[in-house]
Amino acid sequence: MKHFGTIILCLTLGMAAYGQQPLELEQYLDMESVSSPQLSPSGQEVVYTRGWIDRMNDRRASALWIMNADGSQNRFLVEGSSPRWSPSGDRIAFVARGEPSGPQLFVLYRGLTEPATQITRLENDPSNVAWSPDGRWIAFTALVDGDSGWGINPPGKPEGTSWTKAPRVVEDLVYRRDRVGFYEAGYTHIFVVPAAGGTPRQVTSGDWHHGRGGLSWTPDGAELLFSSLRVPDAEYAWRESEIYAVSVRSGAVRQLTSRRGPDSGPVVSPSGKHVAYTGYDFTDDTYIASTLYVMGIDGSNPRALTQSLDRSPRSLIWADDNAGLYFGANDYGTRNLLYVSMKGAVQAVTEGNHMVSISDIQENKAVGVLSSPHRSSELVGIDMDAGTMTTLLSVNDDVLNYVSLGEVEEINYTSTDDLPIQGRIIKPPDFDPSKKYPLILAIHGGPHGMYHVGFNFAWQYHAAQGYIVLYTNPRGSSGYGSAFGNEIKRAYPGKDYDDLMAGVDEVISRGYVNKENLFVYGCSGGGVLTSWVVGQTHRFAAASANCPVTNWLSFVGTTDGATWYYNFDNLPWEDPSEHLRRSPLMHVGNVSTPTMLMTGVYDLRTPISQTEEYYQALKLRKVPTAMVRFNDEYHGTTSKPSNFLRTQLYLHHWFKKHARTPRPDM
Repeated sequence: MKHFGTIILCLTLGMAAYGQQPLELEQYLDMESVSSPQLSPSGQEVVYTRGWIDRMNDRRASALWIMNADGSQNRFLVEGSSPRWSPSGDRIAFVARGEPSGPQLFVLYRGLTEPATQITRLENDPSNVAWSPDGRWIAFTALVDGDSGWGINPPGKPEGTSWTKAPRVVEDLVYRRDRVGFYEAGYTHIFVVPAAGGTPRQVTSGDWHHGRGGLSWTPDGAELLFSSLRVPDAEYAWRESEIYAVSVRSGAVRQLTSRRGPDSGPVVSPSGKHVAYTGYDFTDDTYIASTLYVMGIDGSNPRALTQSLDRSPRSLIWADDNAGLYFGANDYGTRNLLYVSMKGAVQAVTEGNHMVSISDIQENKAVGVLSSPHRSSELVGIDMDAGTMTTLLSVNDDVLNYVSLGEVEEINYTSTDDLPIQGRIIKPPDFDPSKKYPLILAIHGGPHGMYHVGFNFAWQYHAAQGYIVLYTNPRGSSGYGSAFGNEIKRAYPGKDYDDLMAGVDEVISRGYVNKENLFVYGCSGGGVLTSWVVGQTHRFAAASANCPVTNWLSFVGTTDGATWYYNFDNLPWEDPSEHLRRSPLMHVGNVSTPTMLMTGVYDLRTPISQTEEYYQALKLRKVPTAMVRFNDEYHGTTSKPSNFLRTQLYLHHWFKKHARTPRPDM
């Protein structure tokens, strides 16, 4: 593949939609998505997953669609998701619900009218699907069940009676995950199954997890590369993983990396001589940008290619001439496609104020998904020879072309320590600079997240309701380099609060904000900072701390994993002072701002007990508060379409109820 300079798709942040109608909340149910487009090996067709909202069943649904590479003849193909072309392009593997139950692997022959063939009958879900180079096998990962108890059965049970279900025996350090629930006992392993159907064969063995970061075949089909950590007490290792290769025939495993620190996501070069992967040297910094490395297929001569970039490469794709790799990277609220040569020269392939995620490249063509301030989930194609990017499909034009959207404006300002901070504001569609508008400050989670320029329905809805929406990337955010991200090490929340307040001050200084009607909300890390904000200032008329952490002392032992223990200088039983000092709950005596809390009842990341602690403290002090417990939600409050709608309605209700100077429409 040749590289022909930078491809630019110009998308102006302030561009307005053509329609004149305001965005209505119900229109969220009409929004669709595209994901994971894949080019056929010939480059003539694109298969992708198309998603929509099933209103009747309150869920998101998906199916495979297919089109010509120029966007023509777009049509439904089959129910399912996660499509993968066979190397010859005559078949498509995908995942769909099958027999006996749950997700199964299917294969569809192109050009035939017969239905797709189910080729697995698994008890656990398949993931990381990858065709062998000769098209005879399909590799995947799946959980292998282990011993879920001690085989204890109490005696004396009368025949035909129903006794209480046996207790769950837990002996693992990590025993549950948000959006998963309690782990079933066992480990993730690699399997291969004949592409024509048959019995899956387990390739890896041992009490370790394998291949969670994806699988990569060697060109001769002899080995599969994956990441894991095959050492004793692997579950206790923090920020450690290695790259391995397993023989598909014998199951023999060889270790390719041995550096202290995480190594993951191996991708074998087309020639089979090199392996690309991402990782970094071990550090206890709370944030560090990962680096793209290459090494020999035998693990020799590992070297960094993107050390000077200071951004985290993602979605690695080898150029077909083996001369370098394409990858995506977040940068200052945007994402674009970059290229790095084997000599370490990095250059941009695309540029623009958008989020573009390229998922496949075949010779001179690439396909991906793009989102920008006023465009949502577009399927795009790149002609690498011509240097052009083209929109192949805009699934939401039928909604967005007929509403007026708020202008999105980038702002840059200086916070404490003379640190430059970037943010953005959305103005109401009928914005008049001579008027005064209420302002909503939205705070992202992570805390090492990044608010970006992609389309955001909720914020545009806030703007349609007459609010100025401010969203910033305070210190600690990703996309600005390792030093910026690590600014909150052992100091979160802290100076990131100063960055947020400086952003509020910057927008107020422009003269169109009603400073008596300031509101603030955020979820997860945004909930942490929201509950911290109201303990530091009384400037906000109302707040909503969603899925927050309010007490680090109780949080570190109840969240879904043990790594949060390492984000403090001392373990809490050795010295709890830092945990208490950084806990919003310890500042609840300063709170007078009406503060609502919204959390999913199944939340395992920031357990609802964190919400309950803060709610009860506020209630005891007679601070106006409400606890909204979302049913059928893990972390966050918007995975169910109806709960997304409720989240916006509860938020606006709370803000309007506690506005200090009511607007005429309140």
